[in-house]
Amino acid sequence: MNASDLAWDDFRTVLAVCREGTLSGAARLLGVNHSTVFRRVNALEEKLGVRLFERLPEGYAMTAAGESVREAGERIENEVLGLSRKLIGRDLGLHGTLRVTAPDAFAIKFLTPHLVQFSHQYPDIRLELSMANNYLDLTRREADVAIRATTTPPESAIGRRLCTLATTVYGASSYLEKKQPEQAMERHAWLMPDDELAQLPYAKWLRNHFPTARVVYRSNSLLGLFEAAKRGMGIAPLPCFLGDQETGLQRLLDPHEELASELWLLSHPDLRRTARVRALMDFLAEAIGSKRKLIEGGTAE
Repeated sequence: MNASDLAWDDFRTVLAVCREGTLSGAARLLGVNHSTVFRRVNALEEKLGVRLFERLPEGYAMTAAGESVREAGERIENEVLGLSRKLIGRDLGLHGTLRVTAPDAFAIKFLTPHLVQFSHQYPDIRLELSMANNYLDLTRREADVAIRATTTPPESAIGRRLCTLATTVYGASSYLEKKQPEQAMERHAWLMPDDELAQLPYAKWLRNHFPTARVVYRSNSLLGLFEAAKRGMGIAPLPCFLGDQETGLQRLLDPHEELASELWLLSHPDLRRTARVRALMDFLAEAIGSKRKLIEGGTAE
């Protein structure tokens, strides 16, 4: 066979299996079912006359031939994505689709009302919101605009620092009233993020300051901790914009510098001249800026 026999869908299938390591994971990534990926891989291997993957009990592992196809596929993918960004970057119309990503707690409790307002103001722009605590890849256009809690934004992105993202420890009134007023922090029941939120500084802070603290609950979502804290399960580190607006929660400490992060509004450099991207970034910068005091640990305005 020759190179012209390979289609882009062949490369996409190989890349998905390589990245996920299983057929079911690749199927989710491609938006197809497990059996479709199985058939595509087998048909491609038969067409090429080589084995691309070793079938192991724990999943699919690349062979040397599979690695070669993956490398070629990534080069093509980067070219396609680069072309896509450049074409979109020349779009001067206030219409089309915008993919937005933000952490789930910020998206639900803060961002959504502003996106509704933006949609009313720009009815020809269709918004897609991905509530993701992991960082979606702006280079691969997994998102066009990202709101991230980080002190180290990627060098491949452009944008602006919006404000400090203050955090402190909260407990429900119903929980705290059962405790002694001066109870040591270590003796409380702690609600903490799990390993999926490893980018947050909470775990290190807890070990440094309260090494004997008892963690009774973990969640991969700050909203999960928020809901558990509201119901009196224990105390939890929460962003001030989340904890301060819940009347049933009380601060146990002032906002702590070691728990603070920064809020960034980011996009890819190729999209800097795209009218709808500029419109959304300017809109969100103003909207979030108007609530800066709340986000930085002051009172709601």
